[in-house]
Amino acid sequence: MKIAFDLHVHTVASGHAYSTLEEYVRQAKKIGLEGFAIADHGPAMPGGPHYYHFSNMRMIPRVIEGIKVLRGIEANIINEQGEIDMKAEDLKWGELDIVMVAMHPRVGYEEGLGEENNTEVLIKAMQNPIVNVVAHPGNPRYPVKIKETVAAAKAAGVVIEINNSSDLSRPGSRERCLEVAREVKRQGWKVVLGTDSHISSMLGVFDSALKLIKEAGLTEDDVVNTSWPKIEKYLLSKTRSLKC
Repeated sequence: MKIAFDLHVHTVASGHAYSTLEEYVRQAKKIGLEGFAIADHGPAMPGGPHYYHFSNMRMIPRVIEGIKVLRGIEANIINEQGEIDMKAEDLKWGELDIVMVAMHPRVGYEEGLGEENNTEVLIKAMQNPIVNVVAHPGNPRYPVKIKETVAAAKAAGVVIEINNSSDLSRPGSRERCLEVAREVKRQGWKVVLGTDSHISSMLGVFDSALKLIKEAGLTEDDVVNTSWPKIEKYLLSKTRSLKC
């Protein structure tokens, strides 16, 4: 299976990543990726970019040196109402393509509130009409009810991410990520693969995620970022509809 786009990439703007946009473009050309999505952390993340970083993303060319560049954010869930740390109008002003939601420590919604609460909060966040991806839902620090989460994601048109960095960044994730992938297959929904790159050498390295989805029985038809037409259908159609 060839992954054409890496949809989860952090630049130096995230505050704890180490490569620039131009460095990612050069790496994408080197390894033969068609494109990637900038998905810097939202402003609630310590050291993260100001909201102007996102509302001004319309300045970034759609294609740089032949590489498609999607504009995105990994937004933080900041409270038990499932609110995120960017307003929809600011994201629309920046003409964003990828709006991920995720749970992280020290951004407002804290760990330790239990599977039931986490599930309810994540479902509320996915009902935000501008959200089109849920990032690393297999994170054991924020356990959720997997069947209910996948069903809610499908109903909301939110694609599930399988994160290649989870084994490294979120120890203990693999079994939960595998169950997420299997549940996506059972319910007939879609995934995206993301490297969660924090340095350009990570770009396009999907070894762990590809092994996991194969074990779960997912095929190329189930993975959105294998082609531009599927990205347009499952991701861009949702964010573009909110820009008018």
